[in-house]
Amino acid sequence: MIEDKLLNKWLNEDLTDAEKEAFSKRDDFALNRKIIEDAKHFKASEFSKVDDFETFKAKYKVRSSVKRLNWLKPALRIASVLVIGLAIYFTMFMNDSMVEQHTQIAEKTTMTLPDLSRVIMNSDSKITYDKDSWYDNRQLNLEGEAYFKVAKGKTFDVITKQGVVTVVGTKFNVKARPDYFEVICYEGIVKVSSDTITRQLLAGDTYRILNTTFSQDKVGATQPEWIENRSSFKSVPLKEVVSELERQFSVKVTFKDTKTTRLFSGGFTHKNLEKALSAITQPMNLTYKISSSNQVLIYGDTD
Repeated sequence: MIEDKLLNKWLNEDLTDAEKEAFSKRDDFALNRKIIEDAKHFKASEFSKVDDFETFKAKYKVRSSVKRLNWLKPALRIASVLVIGLAIYFTMFMNDSMVEQHTQIAEKTTMTLPDLSRVIMNSDSKITYDKDSWYDNRQLNLEGEAYFKVAKGKTFDVITKQGVVTVVGTKFNVKARPDYFEVICYEGIVKVSSDTITRQLLAGDTYRILNTTFSQDKVGATQPEWIENRSSFKSVPLKEVVSELERQFSVKVTFKDTKTTRLFSGGFTHKNLEKALSAITQPMNLTYKISSSNQVLIYGDTD
C-alpha cells in the first residue's frame, strides 16, 4: 500500500524531496518513468478523460501480464522442440538392444543368434531381433531369404510379412519376397502359418504361396542350393527367376516380346552371368543380350 501511495503521489507530482529520493531507488522506477515519457508523445482527443490511479494500476498490470506471455510462448515452443528432439534421439540411438543384419545385392553372409543357432542370409535380405529379450521372446523378423540351422532343443519364430514360421531344433529355408513366400524343411519339424493356411512340415516338405496361390511339394535335397552359389526353381514364373538373377549379379534385366508369366524349372550358377543367362533362356527358346556391365535384354519369345 505504501508503494502504491508513492506511485500515486509521483503521478500527481506531490512527492516531497525525501519521497522522490526513495521513489527513484525503486526497481520499477525506470519502467514507470518510461511509461510516462511515452505517454507524452500521444495527443489526447478532446473527449479523452484522465484515468484515476486505480484504472491506471489495472492497465499497468494487464500490460505487464501481456509482456510475460509474449516471452513465455516462444519459450514453450523451444521447450517442446527440445522434448521431441530428445525423444527421437533416444528412440533412434539409445535402443542399442536391436540387432540388424542385412546383405547387399550379390552378397551372402552368415550370422549367429544368441542361442548359437546359425543363419545364412541370401542376397538382398535383412534380419532384425532384440538381443535383450531374446531368451524371453525368441523371435526375429526376416525380409528376403535365409537358411536356418537351429540349435538342438531351441525354439523361436521367424516373422515375415507373408507368414510366421515356428521351429524347434531344425534346419529350414525361408524365402519371403514380394508375391513369393516359400518354406522348405530339411530336418526336424516346422510349423508355418499364413492367413488361414497353417501346416506342419517334416523333412523334405515344402510350403509355398506364389501370387496368392498355395501349394505343397517334396524335395530330396538336404540343404538349399543357393548357399552353394546356385539357384534352383520348380514351376516358378520367369519373372521371379530373373528377379533372383538380378539379386545375385547386380544387373537390371528388361524384356522384349517375352511372357514373363511362363513357368521355369531348372537353375543357374551365381559365378558366371553368361552361363546363368544361357541356363535360363535356352530351355525357354529365348535370347539374351548384355548391353553394358549391368544391363541385360531378354527377348525372342516364340510361343
